[in-house]
Amino acid sequence: MLQRMQTIWLLLAAVFSFLTLRFPIYNGNKIANGINEYNMLSATSSLFLIIAAVATGLVAFVAVFLYKSRGMQQKLCFTGLALCIISGWLYYMQIETFVQGAFNLWSAFYFLTPLCFILAMRGIYKDQKLVKSIDRLR
Repeated sequence: MLQRMQTIWLLLAAVFSFLTLRFPIYNGNKIANGINEYNMLSATSSLFLIIAAVATGLVAFVAVFLYKSRGMQQKLCFTGLALCIISGWLYYMQIETFVQGAFNLWSAFYFLTPLCFILAMRGIYKDQKLVKSIDRLR
């Protein structure tokens, strides 16, 4: 299980997804009730962001243990990638409410999650290709 590279990519995707719950992605000023206040945007800022971050992390973590079913593992990777895109849209909607601000260094955690899913899908595809080529030789 651990000798396969996609296992490491999936574990990293799960860790990065869960780290977005703790560390802020964006910080800046927001006007609330006529008062300009400093806010930090993390996955815990909205219920939908919490659900998306936890679901992405759980999908990646569950996919690690489905190493015998590469087709299902690839479908879960695609689902995780779709959840990353949805959470990116949710972050964008939250960032639009800020008057001014900047991305934090911790936003790399969010941007590395889809990259890990893509690399895991590439590894799963290579495994499927290898198994098919071995089956042809029998």
